[in-house]
Amino acid sequence: MASSTEEFDLRFAGLDQWSDADFLTALWEGQMRAVAAVGPAIEAIALAADGVARCLAGGGRLVYVGAGTSGTVAWQDAKELAGTFGWPEDLTLVLLAGGLDSASGVFGSAEDDIDAVAAEIRRHNIGAGDAVIAVAASGSTPYTLKAVELARANGAFCVGLCNNMDGKLLSVAECGIYLASAPEVIAGSTRMGAGTAQKAAINMLSSLVMNKLGRLYDNLMVGMRAENIKLQGRATRIVQYVANCDAAQAGSALTATGFDIRRAVLVVHGHSVEKSQEILEAVNGNLRAALKHMG
Repeated sequence: MASSTEEFDLRFAGLDQWSDADFLTALWEGQMRAVAAVGPAIEAIALAADGVARCLAGGGRLVYVGAGTSGTVAWQDAKELAGTFGWPEDLTLVLLAGGLDSASGVFGSAEDDIDAVAAEIRRHNIGAGDAVIAVAASGSTPYTLKAVELARANGAFCVGLCNNMDGKLLSVAECGIYLASAPEVIAGSTRMGAGTAQKAAINMLSSLVMNKLGRLYDNLMVGMRAENIKLQGRATRIVQYVANCDAAQAGSALTATGFDIRRAVLVVHGHSVEKSQEILEAVNGNLRAALKHMG
């Protein structure tokens, strides 16, 4: 029988009296088990990514839903997509129970507020064409379940990640992803094992989605935003590699395109800034397809 995130694991009886080294070793081993739990879910993650990518390729929005630790894991992934892959922020929504600025004592209780999430679903008109990624360690969080129920009823494609095999979220979502990370070393503390497994799985899911949308070339982040000196240097090296040019050519093309890596590559190949944009739009921003289109 699968372990529950609420289970008291007797292997850790007396944990509060263990030596510091043994205490930390137990937590470390719990983290390793959490990451290992993602392996058996790879097929489900791939299936989810395919569905999400289809929605986004059709112009749909990416909606993350969660409460507590699960919600903050989802929020972090959502916030990283723009900088890493250049995914438009106006096509990303995060429904976090209580909100990021919730007062002390509200963040935890907000997971029971199904009226609040129903209002959010209506306000944003989440439905057909949109993709929802919902995360809940227990798989029974009212806020998260209600969001998936309503969004799916409206026609959205819904993915549910949870760490309990019998979590209702797995059946309510169109695509369920079970992460067998339980039990927790500190019983019920899903900020530890469950949170680690969720972060690994959701990072993998969104990275595959972005790859399907053409925002990688080889293993390079050609869609990233070069918003600081370090990233501008990285952008220059990426253009040099992909376009097979020197740093001066790459830098000139990046300056002309506002540090848009994909357009810069096409500019190095002899296209105007305007034409490079036309070519990319014709292939939904996929640089590899754009280079083939040129050939």
